[in-house]
Amino acid sequence: MFFASDNWAGAHPQIADALKAHAGGFDVAYGAGELDHRVEARFAEIFDHEVSVWFLPTGTACNSLALAAVNRVGGVAFAHPEAHIREDEGGAPEFLASGVRVRPVPGNNGKIDPATLHATIKPFSPGTVNRGRALGVSITQASEIGTIYSPGEIDAISGICREFDLPLHMDGARFANALVTLGCAPADMTWKRGVDILSFGGTKNGCWCAEALVFFQPEMARDMPQLRKRSGHLFSKSRFVAAQFLAYFDNDLWLDLARHANAMATRLAAAVEAGSKTRLAWQVEANEVFAVMPEAEFDRLTEAGARFHPWPKTAGDGVTLAEGEIIVRLVTSFATETSDIDRFADLLS
Repeated sequence: MFFASDNWAGAHPQIADALKAHAGGFDVAYGAGELDHRVEARFAEIFDHEVSVWFLPTGTACNSLALAAVNRVGGVAFAHPEAHIREDEGGAPEFLASGVRVRPVPGNNGKIDPATLHATIKPFSPGTVNRGRALGVSITQASEIGTIYSPGEIDAISGICREFDLPLHMDGARFANALVTLGCAPADMTWKRGVDILSFGGTKNGCWCAEALVFFQPEMARDMPQLRKRSGHLFSKSRFVAAQFLAYFDNDLWLDLARHANAMATRLAAAVEAGSKTRLAWQVEANEVFAVMPEAEFDRLTEAGARFHPWPKTAGDGVTLAEGEIIVRLVTSFATETSDIDRFADLLS
């Protein structure tokens, strides 16, 4: 009953096999090898667009270098108050992007409100010496509470970005989970909606250590060779990241893994709804389940072997807690089995 994070899951066997298959022999280092180029071409096929792809080890590196690539002196980025890029990167965006600031833009259901975004950007565009100036907007797909921006919602935000001539970045740590929920093509959730830069996550969905920063306007990546090297994120044997992505994309494995994780989350949500002491905080849209329960119930479930975490309640989240209640987060993954959820459901009942 491991629902603490999809980061707790290991690597899918096909991805592990790909690492083994490419472990021997020789190939050009530092991202210039044949396998690297094959995977870069595969990204272009998947997104049906020319792309500039940069392999990185972590989502933190992707998000931080995305801002660094488009930063300007006095730069201010805009993101939801609970966005990972604002709250959970340990200061990496500010450090790696040379002092960028990330301003909060609230909105319901974990998503930026377009009208509030417009009003928040306006004082920073063109900006002043004292305030600084806008550099870009970042949205998280799926959001920090597991909700998903619809194509229309992305259109509304990208339209504001175009008005102020700002790039739009998407933090896609759970990109595949959002994609299969929407049932659209990768292009229809990214560049066709006005997304310029994508942090493409693979680690949470079955890879060992594989993330990529994808630029749909390659000219925006002009400083990435230096930025990646300076930040210490240039792999010498990058073929081992490429090998993971090669297996990840083969026969749409990445989408199948995300569908499984999402289906397990739906099953888990049903168990939460059926529990006598639990209820859903928000409707489940990807592979994260947020539940409300008494703190004593959380203690009982963890003592029984379930692994999941309390989640901080924030203003405007639309959830009312009774005395002694808390919000918790449970995350499913490609490795979650129905038996895990059925055991948890028995505990709830």
